[in-house]
Amino acid sequence: MPAETSMPAETHGHFVCEGWQESPLGPQDGPVRLARALVANTYSGAIEATRTTCAYTIAYTVPEDGSAPTAGFCTGIQLLTGTVAGRTGTFVLEERATFTPEGVECAFTVVPTHTADPLQRLTGSGSYTARHGERKVAYRFAHEVG
Repeated sequence: MPAETSMPAETHGHFVCEGWQESPLGPQDGPVRLARALVANTYSGAIEATRTTCAYTIAYTVPEDGSAPTAGFCTGIQLLTGTVAGRTGTFVLEERATFTPEGVECAFTVVPTHTADPLQRLTGSGSYTARHGERKVAYRFAHEVG
């Protein structure tokens, strides 16, 4: 008889950006401009975490007419200390996003940390779509605590 396997819990919640500090990286006069952003978010719902620590590297694509960039992509690492499925601890998300004038599409994955933390066996992935101007962003998160 095959062993039973558990399915990741499909959960939801919201986060709010509490702070965004962005600075340019390298030349700013080419077709692609790089920047770094340090961000703090507060999560509610499946993830409960206050003022996370997040660092993004952003690539802005400049339109052919040379106007201000409105699209691009970014990668980021976010450190969260909070609660998932009743366990409190610390975990890391790796994020990859694209953005347009309409908003941001992001996918994230829990990164294994191999620590003695109560959330060390947390696995999972999720996503969100943020529309420009919206303060509260809904996310989905499929996970197992182990």
